[in-house]
Amino acid sequence: MERHPDTGPVDTDPALAGALADYEPRTAREAEDVARLHRAAATGDVWSRSSPLHITGSAVVVHPPTGRVLLRWHERMGSWLQVGGHADPGETDPLQTARREAAEETGLTDLAGWPDPARPPLIHVVIVPVPAGKGEPAHEHADFRYVLATDTPDAVVAETAAARLRWLSRAEAAAAVAWDNLNETLSRLPAA
Repeated sequence: MERHPDTGPVDTDPALAGALADYEPRTAREAEDVARLHRAAATGDVWSRSSPLHITGSAVVVHPPTGRVLLRWHERMGSWLQVGGHADPGETDPLQTARREAAEETGLTDLAGWPDPARPPLIHVVIVPVPAGKGEPAHEHADFRYVLATDTPDAVVAETAAARLRWLSRAEAAAAVAWDNLNETLSRLPAA
């Protein structure tokens, strides 16, 4: 473990270092969240769902020809969110997690990175609080957010009846979400 003069212990987790390679936080809050994640990785397993602060992978799914974005109703959080979730055991690539979760939650089989199909850029890293529920105590997600695109927007199938899906314009999506951090993510979407 290395030490950073301003923040204390810094992790040497190679998977985390790889996930954050070439990533530059855009705000002071985001830089603080990334530093907190590094400190947490220095003392625990940030890939494990049992850690109080753990990594999740999510994606804003877009349909580039229409500029629409797909949002999912998240019952536990009581709001419209992007798709995504927890890493499976042994999974240490938040992009892989985001791709898998997006396919599971939308039924879309043609999801590709956007604008780069092979490797979509990481557009936002944010720590979000999650309330207690479903047998879990309150905890935090260090969410790594990407953009995935589909050519078949009408093929969406909600994972469950409670997890409704909606295609919205960017303006409609910004009005529908309750979390400032998701509005920040939406503001970072590449132009269609």
